Amino acid sequence: MARLLLILPTATYRAPDFLDAAAQVGAEVVVASERPQVLAETMQDRFLEIDLRRPDTAADAIVALSRRRRIDGIVAVDDQGVLAAALAAGRLDLPHNPRDAVMATRDKVAMRDDLAAAAVRQPRYASVAVDEDVGEVAGAVGFPCVIKPPSLSASRGVIRVDDAAGAKLAGDRVRGILAEAGEDPSRLLVEAYVPGPEVALEGLLRGGAFETLAVFDKPDPLEGPYFEETIFVTPSRLPEAAVAAVERTAAEACAAIGLVEGPVHAELRTDGTDAWLIEVAARSIGGLCSRALSFGVGVSLERLIVSHALGTPIEGLARERQAAGVMMLPIPAEGRLAAVGGQDQARQVPGVTGLDVSIAPGRRVRPLPEGDRYLGFLFAKAETPEEVEATLRQAHGMLEVRVVEDEEGDG
Repeated sequence: MARLLLILPTATYRAPDFLDAAAQVGAEVVVASERPQVLAETMQDRFLEIDLRRPDTAADAIVALSRRRRIDGIVAVDDQGVLAAALAAGRLDLPHNPRDAVMATRDKVAMRDDLAAAAVRQPRYASVAVDEDVGEVAGAVGFPCVIKPPSLSASRGVIRVDDAAGAKLAGDRVRGILAEAGEDPSRLLVEAYVPGPEVALEGLLRGGAFETLAVFDKPDPLEGPYFEETIFVTPSRLPEAAVAAVERTAAEACAAIGLVEGPVHAELRTDGTDAWLIEVAARSIGGLCSRALSFGVGVSLERLIVSHALGTPIEGLARERQAAGVMMLPIPAEGRLAAVGGQDQARQVPGVTGLDVSIAPGRRVRPLPEGDRYLGFLFAKAETPEEVEATLRQAHGMLEVRVVEDEEGDG
């Protein structure tokens, strides 16, 4: 039986889907995480505690475990584990991405530099050191522009500004978000704002060959000042030429960075003819969004990723014929979540295939740009992307989210 090591941060949404995928391919699972799981004592060599903040040390621990009993594939399900996974896979002679390539996906300044060196189409940009004036740098890049952290994901800490005064305020705010997240607040990234529709691309790299799995439209305008994502719908309704430009630019970006193996998630903007690379990550789409995707006869994205990691990729599988989509449920206000009403009514809307409210009542919630998670995920399928979008909006309208003022910290 093949042994698969899954790097599962304790805060991930995605553990059940990857565990199910491993079971479907008949693989034994070893879980690596930064804190012991509930059943860690009974799992023995099927659980490994690692420090995700020290990727080299984490990779050493994975290699040591594999010496006792061979590990045949490694998958990091979220950003925190991608570098440790790449390092360990390299030392075990498993398919992997180079260290520098993975590090570039975790540092947006390094990523921008790699893309610039390869002349990949992207926004104008500049990095800002702690002793530099954010307003002056932003002015040199040109307004409107976007202030963002070099790390973090899911639009956390990303703020559009229209003048130097706004840039200075945003810079202070983003540095605070970085410090709160335990990240280095000394550097910021300033990017020119690129107008036009934004799309997400899901891809898979095999020996450097890039394959598009899905392109998602984001029908809600993402114009700022914050960039809270909501609806993703596939297939894209963009003209064929625009989709081709998106796929081409994503592939060029992966090559420029040096990514060669495994899942890729990219965000791009397009004017209908050309595409600009906003971000690329060496992992699959976040949250529970992958549940909107199905390939062949009910094959999940996680199963494709697991199969690839174990060296048994499933060939010739296209995304299912039906249109599909997901809505990341936004958090309307900061405070304590009291209740989410209307869930039964939302589930009964024709075309809805699932609703998962992932934050329990009583927990503290914060919207972007400080927040680091969504309220939950709503899924739909239909014959056309237009019907999927309409279904998601109708079902979301059934939900009644009540957030109350939070006067006490979580106890």
